[in-house]
Formats: sequence, structure tokens, C-alpha cells
Amino acid sequence: MKKKVALPDEVKWDYLLEKLRILSWGAADILIAYAKGEKPPYGFPQALSVEDGGDGPVSAADIAVNTWLLDGLKSSFPESSWGIISEENSKEQSVNDDSLGNEWLWILDPLDGTKDFLKGTGEYAVHMALVNSNGPLLGIVLIPELEELWIGLVGSGAWCEDRLGNRKTFAFSNRSAISEMILVVSRSHKDLRLENLIRSLPFADEKVVGSVGCKITKILKGEADCYISLSGKTAPKDWDMAAPEALLRAAGGEFTHANNNSLKYNINERNQRGCILASHGKKHLFICELIQKSMSIIDPSFIV
Repeated sequence: MKKKVALPDEVKWDYLLEKLRILSWGAADILIAYAKGEKPPYGFPQALSVEDGGDGPVSAADIAVNTWLLDGLKSSFPESSWGIISEENSKEQSVNDDSLGNEWLWILDPLDGTKDFLKGTGEYAVHMALVNSNGPLLGIVLIPELEELWIGLVGSGAWCEDRLGNRKTFAFSNRSAISEMILVVSRSHKDLRLENLIRSLPFADEKVVGSVGCKITKILKGEADCYISLSGKTAPKDWDMAAPEALLRAAGGEFTHANNNSLKYNINERNQRGCILASHGKKHLFICELIQKSMSIIDPSFIV
């Protein structure tokens, strides 16, 4: 593994990863208890109430894990100056608040794939990303139903752990021609433009998966090769993309806009608009060019 980049002076990598493991598996216990209709640990209420959160449903499980993660980070690192933004507290924060503009920022999604969680597909995840300046440096994607804790340190590597700490590495597929590749697509966020775009690209097959984090781990396990996001009336947010991007990039994959520009975080905009392509890296630029060409026909006004 390559040398890890420096953290803020008051934080050490080994201690940080130790605390993130505790927070991750605690979050898994909370979510699995809610999924089974059992009383969750740590004193959270058993009733799985669901409310409309504007961009989608918000459940008691979202709120519980959000509280668990925020309290855990703050208590474990009381002296740290980093900011913290999560999906569940973002509506209470102005885009101009003090968290933004910090050199270091946590971007959290306590439950990515709430609809899949409520439907019982098991394809939901917890995202935690540590952003340095405008780019994610560390990405955590926890998939409770599979007992998989994926950790990626950009510039250092990526791996998967179980509860006992046993590690396994990622394994991208050997598919290198787009005509052989498998595209992982959303179950609930397709629109007509995206469907037209996918039909215009010569992928061999599609695999339907829920959470963005689950999609990216499919690429890491070689079960898929690419993921495309296309914003419509709504757009994915920073907390949807930051942790999966860090994880994939740490493994050597690519995660960019379809014009090959980098995604930017920790700015006065939390929407990740346009077209985003994530892949194992083989033919990434070529696929970007195909997307740009197709979108110029499908919707010439769309900015990729």
C-alpha cells in the first residue's frame, strides 16, 4: 500500500479507521434491527416511521443512523476542526454555513437507498466520505445486509472487511471492450433521457441495483463495469457520490463527469448535476466521448 496522505495534525490514520469501524458496524446493527422490525440498539425508537423528505422518504432509521454517526464523530474527535454535513441535517444548514470552506469536511449519507431499505431489497448502504479541499480522500461504503465494510483511501488503496476485520481486495472484471461491459443502473431513478442514452450505448447487459454505494461495489467485485447518472428534475447530491467516488478512485477506477471533468465538493452547491460516469477505468475516456455524442442528439441543451 502506498503512503497515506497527511490528516489534520490532531488525527491519526489508525485511530481514525478504528473509530470508523466501530461507527460503521454500529450503524449496521441499527439498520438491520429496523429492517427486521426489532428494537434497535443504543436507545433508538423501535417504530419505523416514514416521512416525505422532499427528495424521497426519510425513515426513523435514517434519523437514528444520522444521530449515531454525528455523535460518534464529534465525541471521538472533539478537538478536530473539520466540518460535518449529512443528508439528514443538510436542510438545517445554509450552503454558506461554517462547515463549507473548511479544508476538511465529512459528507455523510446515513442511509443511501431508503426506498430499497423500505422495500426490503437489501440494496442500501451507509456512506461516509472525508473531503480534503474539493475532492474526497477517504470513502466508507457499508452494506449491512452483506456484512461488507468497504474502505478506500485515495492514493493508498481499497479493500473490504467483515466484522472480524478479515480483508478481501477488490477485483475489477477483465472486460475491456464496451460491447462486453455490464452497466449497473438505478431501480427507481430512470427517466426517458437516461433510457435513450443507455439504448444508444453498446453495453452488453444491464444490472439493476439500488444504492449508489451498492452499484460501485458491484464494479469493485467485477459484477459490473460502469455506472451512469443523469440529472433530471432532481440531481444526486454530494452525499450520494462522495464516498462511492473515493472508494472507486482508491481502487484505481474513474469517477467523473461525462466531459471527464472532476466532481467538486465542499462548494456552495450540493447538487451534482449533469452526467456522471463511474467505471473500472478501461475505456473511460472513450465512453465519455460516446456519451457526449449521444447527448448532443438526445438533448443538445444538456450540459454533461
